[in-house]
Parts: sequence; structure tokens; C-alpha cells
Amino acid sequence: MRSHTGSPAPVVWLLTDNKPGHHNQLKGLGNRLRVLAGASVSEIDATEAPPPLWRALLGVAPAMDKALGRPNLIIAAGSGTHRLLLSLRRLRKVKTVVLMKPGFPLNWVDAAIIPEHDKVPPARHVLATEGVINAITPLARITDKPEGLVLVGGPSPHFDWDDDVILGQLSQLMGRYPEWRWTISGSRRTPENLLMRLNDLAGPKVTVVDPRRTHASWLPHQLAASRAVWVTPDSASMACEAATSGVPTGLFELAPKNNSRVARGMASLVEKGYVAHWSDHASVMAGKLRGSQELWEADRASRWLIEHFLRGRKR
Repeated sequence: MRSHTGSPAPVVWLLTDNKPGHHNQLKGLGNRLRVLAGASVSEIDATEAPPPLWRALLGVAPAMDKALGRPNLIIAAGSGTHRLLLSLRRLRKVKTVVLMKPGFPLNWVDAAIIPEHDKVPPARHVLATEGVINAITPLARITDKPEGLVLVGGPSPHFDWDDDVILGQLSQLMGRYPEWRWTISGSRRTPENLLMRLNDLAGPKVTVVDPRRTHASWLPHQLAASRAVWVTPDSASMACEAATSGVPTGLFELAPKNNSRVARGMASLVEKGYVAHWSDHASVMAGKLRGSQELWEADRASRWLIEHFLRGRKR
């Protein structure tokens, strides 16, 4: 197989622990590396046969399926993948990349892609991202229909969760914009009592979705049909996905806990105009966020990896 340039296509292994958030980050990078570098991308479940600790410490690779091809780049997301990543780090002409701040020294791998809110010191081999990488692609056009999407998370270590506060703000939105249709979805973390209270809002202009029955492509399809999105601030991944789509995105207001890295990350997204505070709801609903830059960290990170490790293969 050859890349767009005619040179052999780079082979990329994505090591996953199958957690949805980690899988989503790898999917976003894999998709862009296919498009930008013509990469052959394989996903490997690192939890199936984790290597023993001594292999990770010494960098002694286990036997891998030969059908995967010899990798140029190995990218891992989630602590459950780290033993396999470290055991593969001494393979000849292979570059290793970790996503998010790991529990081992960064100089054990060739590169790290880490959210800015984790406050990792700047380094040549570290890329700081705005929020969390995801698999959403920016929309070419935002719908004109008055369709609003609400994504509700749940209790977390980063914000003081309050069902009544979220329901109160949601009720205000629905009251102030009666001509809009709303689609509301909870998540795995949403308290059962709150899910029941959200279900009570269902009506001719309100659809409440059971989060246990959504499929992998539900969110991209829903974003494409929406003119505004509201997200609870504990849901960093959902906020970043919404902002990446380009649909005007607002955050419900919850009190942040002291020294929360997620709260810092959300504040940074607001400061840079990618999303808006609850107090600026009029701008979100009017489609007038002040951000001038596109947020597409999967694309930026992929171009960074190509520049550093796959130079000459890029279109």
C-alpha cells in the first residue's frame, strides 16, 4: 500500500483500553492520519494480553500479529495501554506516542499529546491541546432551523453538581426561546433521578433521549441537525466535541471545585471564545460566539505527528 505521495504508506498502531473517551481520541487521530498521510491504521486492544511489567520496564516487545505490518508510529490512550506501549518502545525505527499525562517519565516515549489544562512543562516532544481530542469533524454549514441540543453529564470531582441548578437553567432556556425544538440527552454519569425529571420535560417540542440507547454516530448526526448546543461543564469531552463541530456551544453554570484541571480547561475554552458561559446565552442562541479560530485538535495533532515523525509522506 502506498501513501498519497507514492511512498510506502506509514503504518500506525492505535493501542486502546476500550474506554469510550480514549477510543474516541484514537479514532479522531487515526481518521486524520489516514486522510493527511494515507496511513494504514490498525487498532489493538491492549487489555487482551497485557505484557508483564518487566517487558514494559526493559522495553522488550512481545510477539505481535505479523498481519499488522511493521509500525512507523504507535499511539496509546489510557493507562491500561501503557505496559504494551512501553514494551514496544525499542522496536527499530518505531516512534511511540502517549495521549494524556502518563504515570511514567515522558522521556520513555518519543512524544506526548496532552491537554493544556494538565500543566505539563513545554518541551519539543510535547504537544499541548485545547481540551480533549475527539473524532468530530467541523461542519461545513450550520442549520438555520431553531434546533437546540442539550448534553447532560453528572457528578464529577471537578464541579459541585446540582440537579436543580441544571434543570432551572434548562427551563429558563426553553422559556426564553419557545419557538425552538430541543433534544435532551443524559449520559452514563447522569443521576437516575435527574434522568426521570428530564423525561418529564418531553413534549411536542422536546425530545428526551435515553443515553443507553444512543449509537456511535448519534452525536455527530445530532450536532449536524443543531443550531445551538448546551453542555454541562463537567463533560469536557462532550463540550470539546460540540465546539469542534462548529455549532455555537454554551456551558451551563456549576461552581468549579478548587484546583480542578477540567474546570481550568473549560475556562480556557471560554476565554478563547470556543464556547460561552451561561451568562452569554443570548450570543449562543443568536449564533454569535466571538471565537475566530476553528477548534479541530485531531487535525492539528495529526499534522504535528506527520511533521515530526512522518515527514515526506504528507500531501
